[in-house]
This record gives sequence, C-alpha cells and structure tokens, in this order.
Amino acid sequence: MTKYVYDFSEGHKGLKDLLGGKGANLCEMVRLGLPVPPGFIISTEACRVYLRDGKPPVSLEAEVDEHLSALERSMGRKLGDPANPLLVSVRSGGKFSMPGMMETVLNVGLTDASVVGLAATSGNERFAWDSYRRLIQMFGKTVCGVPSFPHDDKADPRELVTRYKEIFREHTGRDFPQDPREQLDMATAAVFDSWNTERAIIYRRQERIPADLGTAVSIVAMVFGNLSADSGTGVAFTRDPSTGHRGIYGDYLANAQGEDVVAGIRNTVQLDKMPAQCFAELKTIMSTLESNYRDLCDIEFTVERGKLWMLQTRVGKRTAAAAFTIACHLVEEGIIDMDEALRRVSGGRLAQLMFPRFDDSERPEPLASGVGASPGAAVGKVVFTSAAAVAAKQPVILVRRETNPDDLPGMIASQGILTSRGGKTSHAAVVARGMGKTCVCGADSIVVGEDSFVVGETTVREGDVISIDGTTGKVYLGEIPVSASPVVQYFDGTIDAEADPLVTAVDKLMRHADGVRRLKVRTNADTGEDAARARRFGAQGVGLTRTEHMFLGDRRPLIERLVLATSATEQRAALDALLPLQRKDFADIFRAMQGLPVTIRLIDPPLHEFLPPLEELAVKVATGEGDEHDKELLGAVRRMHEQNPMLGLRGVRLGLVIPGLFEMQVRAIVQAYLEVPGSQPEIMVPLVGAVQELEAVRSAATAIMVDEGLEHHLPVGTMIEVPRAALTAGQIAHAADFFSFGTNDLTQMGWGFSRDDVEGTFFARYLELGIFGVSPFETLDRDGIGRLVRLAVDEGRAVKPDLKIGVCGEHGGDPESVHFFHTSGLDYVSCSPFRVPIARLEAGRAVVLADGTSDE
Repeated sequence: MTKYVYDFSEGHKGLKDLLGGKGANLCEMVRLGLPVPPGFIISTEACRVYLRDGKPPVSLEAEVDEHLSALERSMGRKLGDPANPLLVSVRSGGKFSMPGMMETVLNVGLTDASVVGLAATSGNERFAWDSYRRLIQMFGKTVCGVPSFPHDDKADPRELVTRYKEIFREHTGRDFPQDPREQLDMATAAVFDSWNTERAIIYRRQERIPADLGTAVSIVAMVFGNLSADSGTGVAFTRDPSTGHRGIYGDYLANAQGEDVVAGIRNTVQLDKMPAQCFAELKTIMSTLESNYRDLCDIEFTVERGKLWMLQTRVGKRTAAAAFTIACHLVEEGIIDMDEALRRVSGGRLAQLMFPRFDDSERPEPLASGVGASPGAAVGKVVFTSAAAVAAKQPVILVRRETNPDDLPGMIASQGILTSRGGKTSHAAVVARGMGKTCVCGADSIVVGEDSFVVGETTVREGDVISIDGTTGKVYLGEIPVSASPVVQYFDGTIDAEADPLVTAVDKLMRHADGVRRLKVRTNADTGEDAARARRFGAQGVGLTRTEHMFLGDRRPLIERLVLATSATEQRAALDALLPLQRKDFADIFRAMQGLPVTIRLIDPPLHEFLPPLEELAVKVATGEGDEHDKELLGAVRRMHEQNPMLGLRGVRLGLVIPGLFEMQVRAIVQAYLEVPGSQPEIMVPLVGAVQELEAVRSAATAIMVDEGLEHHLPVGTMIEVPRAALTAGQIAHAADFFSFGTNDLTQMGWGFSRDDVEGTFFARYLELGIFGVSPFETLDRDGIGRLVRLAVDEGRAVKPDLKIGVCGEHGGDPESVHFFHTSGLDYVSCSPFRVPIARLEAGRAVVLADGTSDE
C-alpha cells in the first residue's frame, strides 16, 4: 500500500518531489536539531491522486489519524479539546517555491468549545478569541470561498467572531464547522485544490513550473507570535536577497502572526529589535542553515513568549544581481566551486542585468522613498488594479497599498510595482524578485486611494507617469532618462571588470562559462556596426547576415528596376547597380569580424516585399495620383502577388527563377573577400528542400568563384528551414559544406502556422489551455521541431562526420534552446548581438549542468 503521510523525522531536504519544498526543509531542520514545532506531511502523491480522482486516497484518513494521535501525544494536547486544545496550521508546499500562490489555514482546531480552553491555557482571552476570528476568516475565504470579512482592530474579538460566523452562514448555507477533524480534512482538500487556482496556474506558467507536480500539505502544531510583548514573528535572509551582500537581513513584527509580515499590512522593524536571546539564537541557526544548504537561506520564524521556533526555510529567491554576487562570494568563501556557481545563475538573469538603469545625472528630487525590494529602473503610467495593468497597451506601474496573490496577472503585466506598505519580505517584494520585476515597497508617505495616490500636497492620478528605482527605493514624478547598465558597458568594453562589484562577479562567471563551453556563439548581424558590437560582446563570428535588409531604403528603386526589366540588358543594368553596394555591405562586416567566419544568407523573402503594397499602389493609380511608373509597378506587383508568400517564390526558388540575382550576390561576396584580407565568408542558400536546388546554386556560385580567380572555393551550405530538408538531410549533405537551422521558419512550417498572424490571435488561448507551455517561437519545441533538428544532424553527419552545423534562428539566444542545441551536437548557435552574452553563459551552463545537479 502506498504511504502518503510522513513524520518530520522521516524526511530530508532531498525529498522535495515527495514532501514539497516546505515539508522537505522542515524535515531537514529537524535533522539538524533545530527547534521546529512537531508535525507531519501529506505527500504530493496524495495530492495527485486527489486531483485525478476528485477525492483523497482511501488510506489517507487512517494514516492522518495515526500521525495526528502521535502529534497529540508529543504535545500533551488533543485537537479541539475544550480544556487544553491542540491547534495546527495546514500549509501548502510544492517542489518549487510559489510564494503566496497557494493556500494556508492557521489555528485549525478552534471551536466554540475549545476557544474557552485556549483562553484559559494562554491566560489571554483576547488572544484566544482573536485566533478564533482569524481561523473563521481564513477558513471561510480559503476553504469555502467567502469573499470578504470586514475587520476592525479595535473591535471586540468576541463580537467579530459572532459577526464572522453569521457571514460564513450567509455565504455557505451552513454553520462554521465545530468538528476539528472536519476542519482539518476540509483545509487539506482546499490546499490540494489551490494547486489549480487561476493565480497558481499563471505563476507556474510564468516560472515554467510543471503543472503535474502537485503540492504537499504540512500539518504543524501552532506556535503563536501574537501571545504577548515578548512574542513575535519574522522573516530572515542569511544574505541580502536584493544585492547579495553578506550579512543578516529581515523583518520582525512583535506580537503578530507570520502572515502579518508576508502580507505587508504592517511595517516591520529590524531583526535586532527582537528579544536579545532569541536574536543570538537566530544568528547561530542562520549560520547552520547556510552552511548546510551552501546558499542564501530564507527563514520564517516565530517567537512564543521568549522561545524561538523555526517554521520554514528554503533556498531564498533573489534578484539577478544577488544571484551573480552570491555565487561568486560563495566561491571566494570556499563553499562551492565555479561549476556550481555557474549552475546557480542563468541567461535569463543576465538579461535582467543588461536592462538600462536611471541616469544619476538627470534625477530630480524624489516624490517619495520606500524600500528598494527588487532592483531595476521602471517607468510607466500609474494603474491601481491588476485588471487595469493587464488591459493596458503601454508600460504601467502597478500601485497598491499591498499586493496579494490575486494581483499576480497585473504584476506580470507591469513594468514595476509600488506599494505603500510592506518590506523586503512582503508578497510584492518576494514575487517581484522572483520575476525580475522592479519593485519599491513600504513607501509609507504615499496614501493610496482607488484612482490616485497622494504624497503631501501632490496628487498622482491614474494615467500619470512615474519612475521607480528598485535599487534605491526612490519614486519620481514623470519620466527619468535611463542609461546603459554597467554590465552592458562592461560587455561593450567601456568599463573595466573591476569597476563595479557586480560587474566583477559577472566577469568571473562569464570567463568560466567561456572556458568550459563546447558550443561556439556567433551573432546575427546585417551591418558592420552590429557585427562590431557583437564582437565586443563576445561573438565568435556571424551566423547570419540577412541580405534582404540591404535592399531597403534608398535602394528600393534598384529593386523596382529589376522587377520592371523587360530585357536581359535592363535586368543586368539593375544588378550591376546593386553589385558595388552589396560588395561594400559585405566588406564592412568582414572588417568588423576579421579573422572570424561570416555566414551570408542569399536573399530569402519574396521579391514583392521590397515593392510598395498592392493596395497602396492600386489606390494611387485609381485616384489618378500615380504616373506611368506607378502603373507599370502596379502591374508587376499584381503579377507577383501571392496568397501565401511565405510558401511561394522566395529563397532558393527566387534565385533560380530570377536569373542573375544570386550570382550578383555571390560575386559581391567574393569581391569583398578579396578586398578584406583575413575574411572568412560562408555562403548560405535559403529554403532548400531538395538537394538538386542546392546543387544548381552551388554550380553557379562555383563558376563565379572561378571567374573571379579564387584558388580556394568559399564554403557553400544551406539553411535547414523546410521540414523536407530535415527529412532528406542525408541527401543534401552531399552538396553542402555546412548546415544552419533556421528554426523560425522550421517552426512555422512544422506547426503549419504563420508567426506574424497567430501570435496575436490564438497563442494566448493555447497557453491558457496548456497546449503550449511556452510559445514555440520563444523556446524550441523539442518534441516536434527538435526531432527534425536531431534527425538532420544525425543524417548529415552520417554522410559527412565533420559537417559543421549551427542554428541562426532567435532560438539560438534562448537559454533552454541553447541547452538542447548543446546536447544535439551542434557546433554553434547564432543570435542577436544583445543576446550573445546570454548564449555564451548558457552554453557554459549546458556543460556543467550535464556534469552535475545544482543544489538549488
């Protein structure tokens, strides 16, 4: 029979799959001998059975009975006993931390009878009735969906309990449960159900957490931080989760329960304001936990009448800056090695560090100040609700007194979050840090209303622009100019690695990634300027030059001449005019990348994309505004018009049908190669679906190389972007010197939809339904498109074992996709200049993650 319930003594931190992160870490603290209230855990397996069958496993009730009896014996109390009641908390906890997304119910076991016993044993009648009030409120909202309970801190708690029970009955049609075991079972089921609440689903989608893991339930004897002046509750970090600096950070609230800190409804004090003996003990425990987890630890604790209890610990969420800084500090301290440090950062976090920050020289006096809870520079129009943030079509700042889990969609949609309450451990701060969103909390000079906030005599209304600095906690009225981040300046070579502690950490990790990675990283660049910047960012060549970008602007008339040509002579004249321009384009890129390979893709899109739109020309001619040239052009555009141009006359097909077009481009490449010593061009033929197409272009290209006097022919390869090319890669490899996957088109054709048309129509619904975990244009679809990639690699290398293979779609800069390309045996990835450092880092991480698993 499957075991579903575990005592804290039966687990450890490695059992997160089974016991959830919260449960596994409670077990670990017990194993370390730390003061943890006794309890037990219902496993994630029980949750999965519940979600599958709509009811708990048959054997669960008996197992809970057995462990509850053991808990009652250890505490010397009985659940719901009118004389000496045991109260328990019922908390969710999945494998991955999802702060505030799932449910918790405290004080389970309180009834009309047991509240009297709690008042007697605690010696504090107000505390007992307030605890009962909290249970009815939390149970009603969490378990039974009661929408709201009005609360007045000054009201008599007995009267509130009476009123809350009336509200509960009004909304549920039944009295508040007086059977403590029924309370426990209902709360457990509510925690299971909370796995699939809308906000939990949205959070998992944002953080890419699998939907089928389920949550464990931790049932723990209650300890109370709201008993007396020498009681309290708090959250602590062993290092600053915003900056990564060493030290003890956190928040403490005297005479309060834990949810009061996380909710941010009262502003907190520093940890050293807690009882001195408990603070000394907490510091020792924090050191123990950090040594054990070898990482930043996030700790929740309660002080009950001068005794410290540990309620939770986990490897703490942190900002991008803190992730890099902490990883390097732990290496310096000899706690982890560089491989492990590399596992603990990511390309996504590096991208956050490359976003601009506010320009110090341009800042006015701040409107208000708060706690810098999650760094970054955010500018946007003020909105006051999650719905308004989601509906906005422009950058917004979500302003709230405090956030709650229901605000998650608005937090995702916003540039930044500003609250008037809470600190670095509030809901807003923790969630914002996890998402990499700029956040300022606890700006208590701000009075937040329904559609405006007031600071002194200044009123800021919905739609007004503000700027918030998540590093300093400053809030500014209006838009503050931004400047390049120091990390970007470092990659650009304008500051030294030692100029900034964060940059120093980034430099160390980038150097290690470059030292261990197998994949080379190239860039997609269409100009010498882009190529030069990408090289400064660490690119090892150009994986894609899109020559079609060179036919726009003032060169458009030359394309018109080519299209309108009625004789070979006119056609040749148009191509001859384009030749020197193309030659200069290529020479500029070769100079920027001198000594490194440059892959140039021959023209890919349909030719009519370089002409005026059909509708625009038709109107111009119909209204008499057009001249004879416009009439000729309209006729040509109509002749070339296609219903599905992405599947029509483009790429290799265009080169074979329009005589001289590809030949002109190849000649320009060869001449630029001869002009720039040390250049290494590679000619890539797009949209090949049959080896015969590539052979025809290669033959023409070879003839031009001979004509230009080349002793060694330039490499000619193809872009694998048509499914048939992947399926016949073994044939195509005979005529190709290299393959480069065009994963954007391969995804379009493999799925059978146009990216430009579908992303704004049904993708959101597909994500909502779980058909996509993430857009296949953002992260490569491994099961489908990835299978085509692997097939082409295997078949191509079976013909030519040393066949060079890369990828030049934007997937080449996506962290998850980079790992796939590493395991698939590609030689390089290519991406936009800005993403080159991200790809470099992830290529290194792909190696160390294959060699070992991170503790995080």
